[in-house]
Amino acid sequence: MNREDIVKQAIQSLDLEISDLQVQQFIQYYEILVEWNSFMNLTGITEYEEVVIKHFVDSLLLVKAYDLSSVKSIMDLGTGAGFPGIPLKIMYPDIEFVLLDSLNKRIKFLNEVIKQLNLKKISAIHGRAEDYGRDKTYREKFDLCVSRAVANLSTLSEYCVPFVKKEGYFVPYKSGKIAEEVEAAKKAVLILGADIEKVVPLTLPNTDIERSFVIIHKEKETKKIYPRMAGKPSKEPLK
Repeated sequence: MNREDIVKQAIQSLDLEISDLQVQQFIQYYEILVEWNSFMNLTGITEYEEVVIKHFVDSLLLVKAYDLSSVKSIMDLGTGAGFPGIPLKIMYPDIEFVLLDSLNKRIKFLNEVIKQLNLKKISAIHGRAEDYGRDKTYREKFDLCVSRAVANLSTLSEYCVPFVKKEGYFVPYKSGKIAEEVEAAKKAVLILGADIEKVVPLTLPNTDIERSFVIIHKEKETKKIYPRMAGKPSKEPLK
């Protein structure tokens, strides 16, 4: 199969319709990713079909756990090489996206992707969640916050929940056995003004790769003291 057919079939396995333009955007994204990865560490996965499944389809698997039809704005926190934000943006061009990462060189890469793919209503910003989470431009402004970042759920919730509007959602991408982690995070999530509604376990189509989405609903405003100062959420997770 050629590259077009591989990405088209992979996206369609999620029951999503994909246009020729979107197919080309995914291929172009892959090409920029591999080019930049040759001189900076963006991903350990570089083979085309693996990137399609483990980055593109994995990013889009969210649609099987959460309905994006009424979402107008998404924050992708700790976006890295743009996952899940860029694949979601390609498939949902009308949603406004902000991609946040603490490494400036990744932001330069993301800005190049945004420019070359001609994506609109999206910005990539450099900084720490603890700082932007207190910034009134971003605090409690998003319908949905997503993150594929590898961090303890209590810590990740303190980074992410402050960005979410009241009645919005935070949905982290998790892998492995997470029941204990979810149980341990319940109090932290409550302190932040939110509630863990459910966990949706899924498998990537045509693989045995498991992924769980934790559906966290924000019920009231987060107290102003959260997120705490830089480093605190990871060193001393809320309990």
